[in-house]
Amino acid sequence: MTFKTITNLELENHLTTLLKPSKIRDFCPNGLQVQGAEVIQKIVTGVTASQALINEAIRLKADALLVHHGYFWKNESYLIKGMKHQRIKSLLVNDINLFAYHLPLDIHPVLGNNAQLAKLLDINVTGPLELGNEYSVAIQGEFSQDKTGDELKSIISTRLNRECLHLQPPSNKPIKTIAWCTGGGQNYIELAAEQGIDAFISGEVSEQTTHMVNEMDIHFFAAGHHATERYGAKALGEHLQAELGVEVIFIDIDNPV
Repeated sequence: MTFKTITNLELENHLTTLLKPSKIRDFCPNGLQVQGAEVIQKIVTGVTASQALINEAIRLKADALLVHHGYFWKNESYLIKGMKHQRIKSLLVNDINLFAYHLPLDIHPVLGNNAQLAKLLDINVTGPLELGNEYSVAIQGEFSQDKTGDELKSIISTRLNRECLHLQPPSNKPIKTIAWCTGGGQNYIELAAEQGIDAFISGEVSEQTTHMVNEMDIHFFAAGHHATERYGAKALGEHLQAELGVEVIFIDIDNPV
């Protein structure tokens, strides 16, 4: 296959039109975070702009790195030293653009982490969990057939290739309706329970989650922050290759968390 080249400005404009980052308030800047080469021939996608992923981008001679977790998070230090210095230096020395899209990549209705997780688990999306908010970070849906908690735990663990934590409610009721938020979305469990939803999936779990499960009678599944967010960046890269003709390679840097 013959691939095309694009400019970093063309790529950013395409991603802005597609993901609409200005529509949602986020904890970091979305878009081109570190400028590199003007002409892009190869893009590497991944979950987090770690040094390991940057090293893979360098090895593959990529001109751009496109991730879900980039840099410059709210309330973090402004200083560029230590780990942050090494990462940014590696990008600058090798003229690699860093594009990062956080919540806009979570919520995209087709390519987003939530939508891709639903596709993987055969969930029929019915709408936002935050009723009336089309940009809700958490969404809800249902299965075509009821599942037991043990059945759903097995499905999640198998398809994400990671052992899933299941917190079982007192009733151990069958699961038909479900809500979810990839990554660190465990705080949405209360909203799901208030709406009478049978189960909630997220990447992470908190101490208080156990009490909510017991007191609000809702199943909870913690499937891993990284494991639940592998799929948005991969799907976005596949879209870019199909639509723009540029070469895109997805790299999964394993993370047990």
